Amino acid sequence: MNNVQLVGRLTRDPEVRYSDGGATVTRFTVAVDRRFHKEGQQDADFISCVAFSKTAEFVEKWFHKGERIGLIGHIQTGSYTNQDNQKIYTTDVVADNVEFVESKGSSAGGQGGSRPEPSSAGDGFMHIPDDVGDEGLPFN
Repeated sequence: MNNVQLVGRLTRDPEVRYSDGGATVTRFTVAVDRRFHKEGQQDADFISCVAFSKTAEFVEKWFHKGERIGLIGHIQTGSYTNQDNQKIYTTDVVADNVEFVESKGSSAGGQGGSRPEPSSAGDGFMHIPDDVGDEGLPFN
């Protein structure tokens, strides 16, 4: 089974391109902290990711450098020959599903569109006034 789950921070703004057919392709790199740190080694892995179509448009619109991102996808390998006639091998995570990991106010980048703001308690939940009865809620 080829299945990948990542949570990390974007190392730069997503790079958006469009295929000849008009499909959106977004490339980005996610810095994922390593669970155990050894002295003299890096603390994170930098993983190349790519998203297509609607997922690519979502990443382009809502995510920016420094923000945390969660994704589920799969590994895709490939190769190409560069200008020096050398064969280059690639490994990317293709993002099938992308989600927010933190609220807008707590992100390092602090940029982006308008997202619902969490309550001032910082717990990630929206404040619902006490005077709203059960009939005002979308569930029972």
